[in-house]
Amino acid sequence: MLIEFSVRNYRSFWERQTLSMSGSTTKELQEDNSFLPPVKGLPRLLRSAVIYGPNGSGKSNLVKALHFMQEFVLTSSKESQEGERIDSPPFLLNELAPRQASEFEIIFIQDNVRYQYGFKATRQRVIHEWLFAYPTAKAQRWFERSYDPKREKEQWYFGSKFLGSKKTWQDSTRSNALFLSTAVQLNSEQLQPVFTWFKKLVTITHGDLISPVFSADSCEDRESYADILNFLQNADIDVDGIEIKERQIESLPFPKQMPEELRAAIQKDLEGNKKVFFRHRIGDSDQYVSLPLGDESDGTQKLFAYSAPWLDLLKNGRILVVDELDNSFHPQLVRYLLKLIHSKESNKKNGQLIFSTHDTSILDAKILRRDQIWFMEKDEEKATQLYPLTDFHPRKKEALEKGYLQGRYGALPYIGEVKF
Repeated sequence: MLIEFSVRNYRSFWERQTLSMSGSTTKELQEDNSFLPPVKGLPRLLRSAVIYGPNGSGKSNLVKALHFMQEFVLTSSKESQEGERIDSPPFLLNELAPRQASEFEIIFIQDNVRYQYGFKATRQRVIHEWLFAYPTAKAQRWFERSYDPKREKEQWYFGSKFLGSKKTWQDSTRSNALFLSTAVQLNSEQLQPVFTWFKKLVTITHGDLISPVFSADSCEDRESYADILNFLQNADIDVDGIEIKERQIESLPFPKQMPEELRAAIQKDLEGNKKVFFRHRIGDSDQYVSLPLGDESDGTQKLFAYSAPWLDLLKNGRILVVDELDNSFHPQLVRYLLKLIHSKESNKKNGQLIFSTHDTSILDAKILRRDQIWFMEKDEEKATQLYPLTDFHPRKKEALEKGYLQGRYGALPYIGEVKF
């Protein structure tokens, strides 16, 4: 469960910007759109948050920031070597920014414990990393590392509640890797829940080709197949069945002169490659025709690719972050997807969705609370600013779509006059 995420000095972000999933005290759509976290003393958390803003405002960069943090946690101890650059480009439109570290911090709940984890990193090294745990209401500082550039030395702190081979993990942590990542690779059981939370996060940036492989593999399971077919049919997709066929490697037309080693390598790479077909009824008859997924519309292909991740979110309480959810989707389909997330019946594990969109029709569709709506725009320094609708204290019956399109909340593109 995500509580909040903050980023500073990364791509279009300069000053610290924070996206919060904490709900306000309003009763509006409270039962469906928010839930009580399993930790006492915390406010209700939101099941979804939407971000509006013009092209180039930084919406994609927020998704990239979350994705970078996730990948750095999961792979920094094993995917790079000492001296390799860290892929965290700073804000470039301020002369101070390239000389300062990028900063990422996240607060979340895993296994009924609240955690606060973050780090600062330049392109060369991690200069600060920290983790606080809240197994009770009182914070426990488990570890903290910081780099002193004058002394060219790292300082380390380990709390008494943090257990394990701390010195071994410390000595094994490279300057361009995270201690969290390193310690988990070296079998820290206490840090495993933190690592697991990052593994459950799914980010989809705009332009990413969402692979249908997960959905195709899921169709091999009878229960998952029924759920995916039901998911598609309820979205008004005309499909009577789904067929998954293994690609026949032997039938591929390999050139006779191709070396045997290359042929074997290609065959190994293609093994298990599946092709998806949608079965359609022919008129009112009892006959069917199977069409390759590639012959279906872009929206249908995308929805099938989304089906298993979406159902996985609902079944297992994952967090899904999607840039431009409405791309290739009809507004009614976006509402259908949101209703699945907001339903406490279908979303019993309290999965969460964060998405950006240009579809303003959902603002007045009575499916979003005011505290679920966020905006992004660039300031005078061309740095991204992120702020919630609640900053404007809109009236209870205010027409939000009209107000947004009239510029009442900012985050609109400036369209100049075109002269020929």
